[in-house]
Amino acid sequence: MHLLIPAAGRGQRMGSDYNKLLLPLLGKPLLAWTLLAAEASTEIDWMGIVGQSFDFPDFRAIVEDLNLKTPVAFIEGGKTRQASVYNGLEALPESATHVLIHDGARCLVTRELFDRCSEALLGCQGLIAAVPVKDTLKMVDEKGYVKDTPERKSMWAAQTPQGFEVEVLKRCHRQGKVLGWEVTDDAALFERCQLPVKIVEGEETNLKLTTRFDLAIAEFILQQRGAA
Repeated sequence: MHLLIPAAGRGQRMGSDYNKLLLPLLGKPLLAWTLLAAEASTEIDWMGIVGQSFDFPDFRAIVEDLNLKTPVAFIEGGKTRQASVYNGLEALPESATHVLIHDGARCLVTRELFDRCSEALLGCQGLIAAVPVKDTLKMVDEKGYVKDTPERKSMWAAQTPQGFEVEVLKRCHRQGKVLGWEVTDDAALFERCQLPVKIVEGEETNLKLTTRFDLAIAEFILQQRGAA
């Protein structure tokens, strides 16, 4: 299984003026925790980190420090996540048939989730990790008034990894580029192309780290796992 890690995010909401994946978490950069989980997976045999070239020296230092056995490639990203993933897909080895895409900011992902998504992807064209929504959600109009309450049992919160057949996802990205589609995740491209996306049970702890408060939660979770 091939893995792409979009890693071009800045750290403004973290109060940082550089890539937030370089921020420390229990003595390791955020990116290191994602790489360690992927390295521990029994399914992943190639990783591509998609980012900005000025971050590559730091990324390379992290990879070297971890002494990973899995090959790691560094791929120049684009101006958006969508453009970065497109570049990542084009840089995959020719042998790649299936790919997982996992946001570097979700550094609490586990080996088990990588394995579960990898195995499920062999039986479908596309999938996303997701968890059932616990809160009651409200649809709100432009004036700030509630206009609908969707049924909660049909609502899931999307996470990553998201997984796809490589050639199918490439076609979706190329179509999106021609038609000017702007989406926030790759599953949305699949949906626009009328392709099915399967849900794989995610993890409540698979948080996307955005603020300093998220860092504190992540530290607690890792300590509970015995990672400290």
